[in-house]
Amino acid sequence: MGRLFGTDGVRGVAGRDLTARLAMDLSVAAARVLGEAGAFQGHRPTAVVGRDPRASGEFLEAAVVAGLAEAGVDVLRLGVLPTPAVAYLTHTLDADLGVMLSASHNPAPDNGIKFFDRSGYKLPDEIEDRIEARLGEDWDRPTGAGVGRVRDAQGAVEQYVAHLLSTLPASLDGLRVVVDCAHGAASSVAPEALRRAGAEVLTIGTAPDGLNINDGCGSTHLDALRAEVVAQGADAGIAHDGDADRCLAVTASGEVVDGDQIMAILATELREAGRLAKNTVVATVMSNLGFKLAMREAGIETVQTAVGDRYVLEAMKEGGYTLGGEQSGHVIMLEHATTGDGVLTGLHLLATMARRGRSLEELAKVMHRLPQVLINVRGVDKGKAKSSPALAEAIAQAERELGDSGRVLIRPSGTEPMVRVMVEAAAEDQAQRLAERLAEVVKIECSA
Repeated sequence: MGRLFGTDGVRGVAGRDLTARLAMDLSVAAARVLGEAGAFQGHRPTAVVGRDPRASGEFLEAAVVAGLAEAGVDVLRLGVLPTPAVAYLTHTLDADLGVMLSASHNPAPDNGIKFFDRSGYKLPDEIEDRIEARLGEDWDRPTGAGVGRVRDAQGAVEQYVAHLLSTLPASLDGLRVVVDCAHGAASSVAPEALRRAGAEVLTIGTAPDGLNINDGCGSTHLDALRAEVVAQGADAGIAHDGDADRCLAVTASGEVVDGDQIMAILATELREAGRLAKNTVVATVMSNLGFKLAMREAGIETVQTAVGDRYVLEAMKEGGYTLGGEQSGHVIMLEHATTGDGVLTGLHLLATMARRGRSLEELAKVMHRLPQVLINVRGVDKGKAKSSPALAEAIAQAERELGDSGRVLIRPSGTEPMVRVMVEAAAEDQAQRLAERLAEVVKIECSA
């Protein structure tokens, strides 16, 4: 059996992989492990619990709350809120533990559970492993006054929105913005924050029914937003995923601005303001080569990590950096948040437009995005990818052809029997040709 926790909590199809029993057991185990580790410091512990609007979140929330209360933890239910709001409120409300129920950008049948420590950071691997090891153990359950009490939070949305607005360097007055909330957790929060920041706001994807989350909308399906921005004559579009820890953007002409470009814009803005810690930004190996070249041109250092926002955050904390993220739109602004925050990112991107008096299209020109082709080779033995001499030679041959104008990345998936082949080049046809050639070698050399 593989590790239950992935790079972003425990995920699966709700009701089949992620059951009410598992959710309850995880909550009990988390409370016991953190208590034994001294996280509750001898006082009566408190947890906050939030969720996105998936239908399954209703029964999973009930199970998590029941498990925590059974373990003697008082619970404050936050209701439907973005993941970064739960992280922020865990710390601000002085809770000992935060729990978020969401499967982020995944379809509605999926769900997930992620835990935050009292500072609002995701739990480290070591603590997650200890929680997993304690699942289903016999234990002495508290009774009477020892059981946890449950109540609903008051004013949580207002507290989070006020925090977001307090970080802005400029108002959004005069900007006409379309926001797509993916029928997800930001459906109320994002439009409210944008309006109070001064923007004229038009919305799509803000009518969650529990089943339509990420369905043809949001940061993984940008066509609807692109069309709406052009049709409405908006200055920009902002797209979030189901739990709003991602942000992608669209220019007035309907062109997509991805996470790399957003980071490049924010990095140069922070550098000019003297607030880019150690003059460095953190990105993953999947970031476009054009991003790294643009940062070098701007005199900004880059630190590279494995794929996953938790690895970006680890590097940021270890190095004392304040900006990092992923091409997918996870952007971490550590001055203001302990995790990727899509609403925060969107506000700061728009504030940069307003402060500089420049269009998003102009700002995005800070980097030239090199053509990037990604091919997922499925049904292969991914372990063979690192040991095949023929594949190593094919990679070396492609790298010789590309020289300094491109790169090759062969990456076994962390969760599926799949190898990802990524090629960047100055010309798209070259990237496509080399990626297809390498994918064919992977199929032959890594056959299961």
